[in-house]
Amino acid sequence: MISLGENTILRYKEFTEWTDTLHDVNESIWLQPIAEGKASVGEIISHLKNWDTYLIYTIIPAIKNGEGMVFPDFDSFNKMAYEYARSGISKDRLLDEYKQTRLQLVEKLLTEPDVAAKHVTAGGVEICPHTGTPYSLLYIIHEFNDHDNHHRNQILTVI
Repeated sequence: MISLGENTILRYKEFTEWTDTLHDVNESIWLQPIAEGKASVGEIISHLKNWDTYLIYTIIPAIKNGEGMVFPDFDSFNKMAYEYARSGISKDRLLDEYKQTRLQLVEKLLTEPDVAAKHVTAGGVEICPHTGTPYSLLYIIHEFNDHDNHHRNQILTVI
């Protein structure tokens, strides 16, 4: 039987099945903003990859060290991702990098469920003020699933 945590993680992994379809996106729209003042499809994929990388190399080690989760300034962090998408990296390579990073994160979460489920602080706060749920990396992944769907819906408006 799959636990709620495993289900959340598998949902996170399944998003790569949808992003695999983006290899077919026309190059002419890959780096075009999806709407005025918004990121492009390529920038969104780079943004997702950056957050997964941050969870792998910063958040998971912090939790293992008994520390809480600390997140960077969103705007500057996302700006770095957008710049990477516009750096000349090909669409296929960026999509492949994103998928490899996501699968690496999923593997870590599945093989270290105690790390994923451990109650920790997020930005010094123990409980999400919106839901009353104690923070854990698993809770963040649950939130990121909603975040992924938000971006999927944005991308679907232009492809």
